[in-house]
This record gives sequence, C-alpha cells and structure tokens, in this order.
Amino acid sequence: MLKGHCLCQGVQYEYQGEIDEVAMCHCHQCKQAQGTPFATNAPVQLSAFHIVQGQALLKSYFASPNKRRVFCSNCASPLFSQRMDMPEVIRLRLGTVKEGHIPAPAYEIFCDSRSPWLETNVDRPCYPANKP
Repeated sequence: MLKGHCLCQGVQYEYQGEIDEVAMCHCHQCKQAQGTPFATNAPVQLSAFHIVQGQALLKSYFASPNKRRVFCSNCASPLFSQRMDMPEVIRLRLGTVKEGHIPAPAYEIFCDSRSPWLETNVDRPCYPANKP
C-alpha cells in the first residue's frame, strides 16, 4: 500500500496496490503544472485509490479538453491527472507519496521538450513524444 498527501496535509490518500510503471514526463504542460523540469508519474487504478481526508479541498483544472489535473485548493500541490477517455486510471504524482515502495523510472516521455540543461540517464528509453 502507498500513502501520500499534499504539502499542507489537508488531502491525504491511500493506494491499495503497487506501482509497477514509472515515467518521467518532459511535456510543457507537466513542466508548467509542476514548476519543475519534468513530472514523475505512475498510472494507478482509480478503484484502488482512495482519498481518506480532504475530498472537499480537491480542485480540477482542464489544461486540455480531455485531461484534468487535480490539486489541493489550499496549498496547490498537484496530486494526479486523469484522461477522460480512460476514467479507470489516474496518473499519480509520485512526489506526493510519503510511504510505500516506488521503483525507479522505466522511461521518459516527451523528450523533445526536455529542458536542454537537464542531464538524464542515457540507459533509460527516452521517447520524443508519448510512449509508443
């Protein structure tokens, strides 16, 4: 099981499963939404993800018509994103995980948008756009 929370700890969650796929995303939206040169995400099943505190603090923003980004309205911590055409899966922002095992990233996506000053692991696949 994983446990995590936003910066102010107003939103707390549990994931009753294991992370088995981790990606680093360099797309412009992730960089702007996170305020970092990439986002580290993992797809998880929504049915096993539970907000245990702070449901009322959650807010959504649609940066594109098909994808909502969910964050804490109090501290603005990004928690997950969800594509509307894949409602059973969310992409958990792994920086919010405070308890549980997270494997190393398996690949990087949108590498054509990678910040030029950022050095990355050359042994990890780096796709120019989304994973094929």
